[in-house]
Amino acid sequence: MELLRGTLITQDSQKISYEHALNDHTQVVIIAHGFYNSKDAVLLQKLKNSLLDEYDVFMFDFRGHGKSGGFFSWISNEGKDLLAVINYLEGKYTKTGMIAFSLGASVAINVLAQERGVDSLICVSAPSDPDKIDYNFWNLDLKGDLAYTLFTPEGLKGRGFRPGSFWRKKQKPIDNIDKVNIPVCYIHGEKDWVVKPWHSKILFEKTQTKKKIVIIKNGSHAEYLMKDSKEEFVHEIRSWLASTMLPNIAESKLRIN
Repeated sequence: MELLRGTLITQDSQKISYEHALNDHTQVVIIAHGFYNSKDAVLLQKLKNSLLDEYDVFMFDFRGHGKSGGFFSWISNEGKDLLAVINYLEGKYTKTGMIAFSLGASVAINVLAQERGVDSLICVSAPSDPDKIDYNFWNLDLKGDLAYTLFTPEGLKGRGFRPGSFWRKKQKPIDNIDKVNIPVCYIHGEKDWVVKPWHSKILFEKTQTKKKIVIIKNGSHAEYLMKDSKEEFVHEIRSWLASTMLPNIAESKLRIN
């Protein structure tokens, strides 16, 4: 495997840090992290490693996170970051999939309602409306979530953000999902304490394309599914990608050559 690292420049001149894992595949999967995360977060790196036998993987940091510049604008401008990624990968692969987490999934829906360049989307713990995130902190798993995030080397790595203005106008994924014309799979933890499963359920209902929804029993929020429900979580991801990114004739010839 070859690992490339670099920087992309967005339409509004923000520097977006990326990591591109190349393993001689003709299909690529983009991993778009959520709030307070980055491409260096251990659980997301584990997800990357679980896909490399079938796909190249492209990871990046939204503005205000990780090694990218700027400040997090609470999904107001992060679509420009994702668009820079899509444009960079255009023409490099036969098929492109995307796994987007939490607020990153909201960004993905808003962007893909207007843009092409992605063939299959998986939204994990996606808020339908950023103004209606539940954040029921009293349901927080103190041992599994808080202790892992704040007091373990693995949980601390790649975490944090630089906040920008919260009051800028935001697009609502629930207003855009019916314009997304690629297959969409929703994965949500039954016990998600940040974004309750009803968000994925109403997004699923309004989706007009091939779709699937998976509620993982006792599952937590977003990337924590990779910690507490890894086997089921990875299985659902791989199954969805396989069913929506099947090799075409041109790709088969490319593999033979």
